[in-house]
Amino acid sequence: MTPLRLRMKEDMQVRNLSPHTQGSYLLQVSLFARHFEQSPALLGPEDVRSYQIYLANEKKLAPKSIHVAVAALRFLYRTTLGRDWDFDRSIPCPKAPKQLPVVLSPEEVLHFLGCVESLMHRTILTTCYAAGLRISEATHLKCRGAIDRQRMVLRVEQGKGQKDRYVMLSPRLLETLTSYWRVTRPTDWMFPGASSDQPITRDAVGNACKRAHGRSGLSKPVTPHSLRHAFAVHLLEAGTDVRTIQLLLGHRSLATTAQYLRIATNKVCGTTSPLELLPHPTSRVAPPPAPEHF
Repeated sequence: MTPLRLRMKEDMQVRNLSPHTQGSYLLQVSLFARHFEQSPALLGPEDVRSYQIYLANEKKLAPKSIHVAVAALRFLYRTTLGRDWDFDRSIPCPKAPKQLPVVLSPEEVLHFLGCVESLMHRTILTTCYAAGLRISEATHLKCRGAIDRQRMVLRVEQGKGQKDRYVMLSPRLLETLTSYWRVTRPTDWMFPGASSDQPITRDAVGNACKRAHGRSGLSKPVTPHSLRHAFAVHLLEAGTDVRTIQLLLGHRSLATTAQYLRIATNKVCGTTSPLELLPHPTSRVAPPPAPEHF
C-alpha cells in the first residue's frame, strides 16, 4: 500500500465513512491512477477533466457512476492532498437525469417472491419489501436485538449515514422470520454468508434476484431496491402520510420521500381533473328548418 493510499484510508477512517464508501473511493482513485500510470499527487485539474471526458465518452458510464468517481477524487484532492482548488470548476459533477423508478404492483411483488427458490433469499427479499429496508440494512440484521416482539419493530443498526432506526415489523413478516429461523437456526447474523461469522453479501442477494426475475417472466426490472420503492409507494397509496414513510425509509430529507408522490397512481390518477369541475354547457336549441318552396 502506497503512503498516499494509506493516508487517504486513514482520512476516511477518522471521518467515520462507512466501509463500503471507503472501498468504493479507494477503487475509484486506483482506477484514476492506473489510467495515467502516475501518482494522483502529480496530476492536476486538466488531468481530472481529461479523465471525466474519458469516463463519459469512452467508458460510456452513467452520470450516477461518474458521481462516485467525482466524490472520490474530491475527497482525495480536498482532504488528503489539501489542494485549494475551486472544486465546482476543477471536478464538476455531471447533471443526472431525474428518472422515476418502475414500481411493481402488490400482485407482481407476490408473484416475484414466489419465484425465489432459496428460503434465505426469499426471506431477505420479503424483509426488504415488508419493512422498506435497503439491501445493505437487511443483510446486516442480527439474530439478537433486531426483532422486538413486544413493540413489533425491527431495529436497523447503522443504516445509511451510520444511523440507527426502528422500522415496522408486521405480524406476517414476524411469522416469516420465525419460520425461517426454525429451519436455518442462524446464530449471529440473521442471514449468514458462506462463512457463518459474516453476513450474506449484497451481490449474492442481487444474483438470486436476477434468477428469480428470469423465472417470473415480469417485464418490469426487479432489484432488491425495487422492493423498497414498492414498499413506499404501496404505503402511500394506502393512505400513509409522507412524514411517516420518511421515518420508515430513513430519509434525511422529506423532499426525497415526496418524490414518491409522483409515482403513486391513486394520488395522481385519482385526482379529479379540473375539466370535470366545469359546468356542463346548456344544450343549444336547433334553429327551425328553412321552409321548402319546391
